[in-house]
Amino acid sequence: MRLVALLFQVLLLPWSFSSSIRTNYTSIFSFGDSFADTGNFVIIGGPTTPDLLIAKPPYGMTFFGYPTGRISDGRLAIDFIAEALGLPLLPPSMAANQSFRQGANFAVAGATALDREFFVRDGDTSVTRYNISLGDQLGWFDAMKPSLCSSPQACQRHFARALFVVGEFGWNDYAFMLMAGKSVDEARSHVPQVVRTICTAVEKLIGAGGKTVVVPGVTPLGCASGNLVLFATTNAADYEPDTGCLRGLNRLSREHNRQLRQALARLRGRRPGARIVYADFYAPIADFAAAPVRYGFDGTDGALRACCGGGGGRYNVNLSMACGMPGVSACADPSAYVNWDGIHLTEAANHRIADGWLRGPYAHPPILDVNT
Repeated sequence: MRLVALLFQVLLLPWSFSSSIRTNYTSIFSFGDSFADTGNFVIIGGPTTPDLLIAKPPYGMTFFGYPTGRISDGRLAIDFIAEALGLPLLPPSMAANQSFRQGANFAVAGATALDREFFVRDGDTSVTRYNISLGDQLGWFDAMKPSLCSSPQACQRHFARALFVVGEFGWNDYAFMLMAGKSVDEARSHVPQVVRTICTAVEKLIGAGGKTVVVPGVTPLGCASGNLVLFATTNAADYEPDTGCLRGLNRLSREHNRQLRQALARLRGRRPGARIVYADFYAPIADFAAAPVRYGFDGTDGALRACCGGGGGRYNVNLSMACGMPGVSACADPSAYVNWDGIHLTEAANHRIADGWLRGPYAHPPILDVNT
């Protein structure tokens, strides 16, 4: 079960893949969890976790050639967004001897929207031991401001030309509840609180001067290979016939995303000068699962089977043999797979999702339609 907790914590269309274009964005500031972390968890947790799996091969094998702290075989969606906007890949905010004038990544694997104390009080023992929630990340951003701009007025000008990305948040909030034995309905009852926390953060960043904020929803929890093993049932009715994903977990994801979109619409009404983009993290993965070959993935194994795992079988997930452990290898071609390690995505999936956020159809409005 300890390994499962670690996974949760450090959790053919003519695609026109994103390439660098001329934009007016001068920096990117990113907040989130393992879907966006470019190295913070390794910096924070590595010194006390010498066998940290995400710091071992084959993580990073496809693009970097070595582990970078990204929980994938290569680049993440935030990396492809930076490349498309002609900006450098975002350094983790905890990195030493870095300039953050062109942006910083505050995301940390295992981060939640709600503060850690909420889960401690709730008895959710799988929660990370680090204070890395959205509120904590906003505090790190505030602490960084003096190194970025000399006055509140200068900060307003600097952040007006920045792209802010807030999320995805919520995956770990619900995962920690479910792993503590709570039902999907109990987890769903906390959706308004999670969504409210995310929107409060977005409004704070707008108040700091941000003019463009991208807010991803959550992925379909029921399509993650690890969840398909951990929450498996023998009842065929518990699975979606078109995707093979778990119905109940996907309903939870859709409810979060529905409430988030509604809350962001209300926020746009209160902040008419800001551009608020909802980035759909659910639809592309559900599309990949329903028609993998159409999107360039393997039609037999590529949709729901983990590329890196030691389980064999339909999902290649063994809860005691995780990616990065001795004897656990990656598939020969990660680009044929959606899922990397049971929870997280391959570079190929991240690339397709980022392109859909930049140009459509997976963002509302597409990021490139709201260029400063």
